[in-house]
Amino acid sequence: MGKRKKAAGEPSSTIVLNKKARHDYVLGERFEAGLVLEGWEVKALRAGRVQIRDAYVIIKDGEAWLLGALINPLPTASTHIQPDPQRTRKLLLHRRELNQLIGAVERKGFTVVPTAMYWKRGRAKLEIALAKGKQKHDKRAAERERDWQRDRQRLLKRG
Repeated sequence: MGKRKKAAGEPSSTIVLNKKARHDYVLGERFEAGLVLEGWEVKALRAGRVQIRDAYVIIKDGEAWLLGALINPLPTASTHIQPDPQRTRKLLLHRRELNQLIGAVERKGFTVVPTAMYWKRGRAKLEIALAKGKQKHDKRAAERERDWQRDRQRLLKRG
């Protein structure tokens, strides 16, 4: 038995992408991390009320934490608690992966940024990547390259 095929009306498993990370950083190795969420946050994720554009990951006391991610609560999700949309959320990683991240961040000067959030077997997962910041001239060069590829495709399509 193979993987189940997606039905035509079935929604995508991707919740949100961080396109800004690809623009601001040179992305390296990627990791998949689980998230420790509360019930109202899961409901908000299903509704697509999440933003990870300004989020980043810190490693403190041998644990990974997601800071700056904004999950806006649904008005009907919780009436008896006051949800904090920008609270710090713990990331779940294997010890080997955490040690790899700690080494890259502390010794090699990398940053850990979230690149995507998606559903996998009913659980919310966060894709994080080791990243080096781009300089302004690097960003311009990448933009120039992207524009040239687009123009080249147009020329090839016409010709």
